Amino acid sequence: MERMVADFINFLSVEKGLARNTLESYQRDLRAFTGYLRQSGVTGFQETSRHNIVGYLATLQKNGKAKATLSRNLASIRSLFQYLAQERLVPENPSADLESPKPDRKLPRVLTPQEVDLLMEQPNCSQSTGIRDKAMLEVIYATGIRVSELISLDLEHINIESGFIRCRGKGNKERIIPIGSLAVRHVENYLAGCRGRLVRNGNESALFVNQHGKRMTRQGFWKILKKYAREAGINKHITPHTLRHSFATHLLENGADLRSVQEMLGHADISTTQIYTQVTRSRIREVYEKTHPRA
Repeated sequence: MERMVADFINFLSVEKGLARNTLESYQRDLRAFTGYLRQSGVTGFQETSRHNIVGYLATLQKNGKAKATLSRNLASIRSLFQYLAQERLVPENPSADLESPKPDRKLPRVLTPQEVDLLMEQPNCSQSTGIRDKAMLEVIYATGIRVSELISLDLEHINIESGFIRCRGKGNKERIIPIGSLAVRHVENYLAGCRGRLVRNGNESALFVNQHGKRMTRQGFWKILKKYAREAGINKHITPHTLRHSFATHLLENGADLRSVQEMLGHADISTTQIYTQVTRSRIREVYEKTHPRA
């Protein structure tokens, strides 16, 4: 089973061009599923039944996993068996008629504009790392890109003169996103000399690098964000995605149309973007109840 999973992951990488993070997600899901099958006495995918898959999902649910996690695992399993059936490695696809549980859609956690300002004030711009951190924070909030997209940016992906960045998102799809003058200015400050002091290899193409002169990592940016959120006194649980959520919500609050926000976020389906309109309505209601004398 492990060999078949490895072949499937290679297929997703070579034929589908999926991102490394997506491939790792498939691997984790299928490794856990394979472990469950072995514990259940199933020695191969050829003998895996619909009952086995339902049992695995029931175990995940019993262990307190969210509906979204169940849906993702089922999607991984379904994709695997579609591949195996196409390659005629299994007699049939036991996941074919299984429906995904509808996840409970929670409103995204966002920062207020005032909290964003507080966060942006924290980097110490008398230091090279502070100037870099300021540029990273400004770029991710100004564009709404994912942290994986931020750290994947190369020097050639940003056009200072035109005020645009070019990035590749899920499914290796490329999109062009405008970047505000404030973020551009801080990137210019970073490129003017700070990046040169951090980079040790002249051939390094990454826009944002760490203290060792190599491409910034997801974990590295996460630690930076946590540090500044703590120093700003922001008590909310903040992740890099919080800035993406805040970007979309603040645009809609200030009159941006949904289609434009969808395009900038790189959402394939506008229904994914519509969740931010609920956040906006929720915030309007909160302001009304706090400020209206007869609320």
